[in-house]
Amino acid sequence: MKVTVFGIGYVGLVQAAVLSEIGHHVCCVDIDKEKVERLKEGYIPIYEPGLTSLVRSNYEAQRIFFTSNMEEGVAFSDIQFIAVGTPPDEAGAADLKYVLNVADTIATYMQNPKIIVDKSTVPVGTADRVSERVSAKLSTRGAELTYSVVSNPEFLKEGSAIADCMRPDRIVIGIRPNDNENEIREIFRDLYAAFNRNHDRMIFMDARSAELTKYAANCMLATKVSFMNEMANIAEKVGADIEAVRQGIGSDERIGYHFIYPGCGYGGSCFPKDVQALSKTSEVIDYQPELLHAVEAINQRQKDKLFEYINKHFNGEITGKTFALWGLSFKPKTDDMREAPSRVLMEALWNAGANVQAFDPEAMEETQRIYGRRSDLALMGTKESALAGADALVICTEWQNFKAPDLDTIKNELSSAIIFDGRNLFDPKKLAEKGIDYYAIGRGLSVTSVNRVDV
Repeated sequence: MKVTVFGIGYVGLVQAAVLSEIGHHVCCVDIDKEKVERLKEGYIPIYEPGLTSLVRSNYEAQRIFFTSNMEEGVAFSDIQFIAVGTPPDEAGAADLKYVLNVADTIATYMQNPKIIVDKSTVPVGTADRVSERVSAKLSTRGAELTYSVVSNPEFLKEGSAIADCMRPDRIVIGIRPNDNENEIREIFRDLYAAFNRNHDRMIFMDARSAELTKYAANCMLATKVSFMNEMANIAEKVGADIEAVRQGIGSDERIGYHFIYPGCGYGGSCFPKDVQALSKTSEVIDYQPELLHAVEAINQRQKDKLFEYINKHFNGEITGKTFALWGLSFKPKTDDMREAPSRVLMEALWNAGANVQAFDPEAMEETQRIYGRRSDLALMGTKESALAGADALVICTEWQNFKAPDLDTIKNELSSAIIFDGRNLFDPKKLAEKGIDYYAIGRGLSVTSVNRVDV
């Protein structure tokens, strides 16, 4: 089958690469001509395990193409994916201007019936808005062409996006009431047949339900994270160990272990934006989403936790101190620093007059792009070199190669044997035996000496 994907960002490029890998022919369209030319040369603008080799091999096999010619993209196929960004506007709602611009483009150049697929994360009702834009543009042209608008949200996790596409938990297809449901079902079963063989993963529903499903999924996961962070904050006050609590509640199959790890806050391109966007949608329909507001507020507070530990330990005397920082990306296996807790921490340290020596396996270039060159930031070549002479180690991201470090090296390289761990990677007892002061989220000295209140 032939497919066109508008938007060669994270979602669009991953989707296109995977579809081409299973044998479809995919035309990727983007207005950024420089990005298009660099992709043709084999440069992949994002870090995602396995993506570079997938794109390059399918480009060589002529199953994936890149162009900035909109008309060419529309003419290439009858299935047109919209995978452009939906950044928050000033009020926090999802900005649909890029989605609607693509809808206008498709309607401007289409010469035959099309199936238009919303792959971008969009608010409820967007399929109807896209349909209205296409209808209006076709009317202006005087063209009587049929089309359908389908909601097909993505459920990718950065760091495992290829596997999520190849072996999806579910494939949600949202169909508008007046569109040809039987035809759409058949087309999407053919398109996704390679991912749907062991058992039927396809869930067909109406378009508005599909749009809400995407937001509901991310908001539920964000809620679990914020709930555990709330429990960790309570644990610190009452003298409990949140790791023991996590194991105790995770063993209940109704709760499970996924997404109940406390930490220094979630970030990335999805959870913060989607919680905020669904909150704004709710307010527009005159419903106050109190739980979503709480989830967002807890997460914002949680990003301040590491600085609070640091500030209290050093009695507010941070000026001139140097902190080793392990982990800059918002999560492992990505270079994405959008809404990353590391950014909140670094900016707080700099405002207090401290210096940062940072290391991340993938996000160094992105850090340089965001902050440029500054005297209070040193990007180090290894995690060990980041330690040299620092007053403490701070961990913001749970990269695999941070989980079993040489504790003797940490103790010897730091001027003070102190670790502030935003991801609870270590056993407080082992670090205490090594003579290392260890502050974690709801564990270690964060419980025993910082926040505990007798009850």
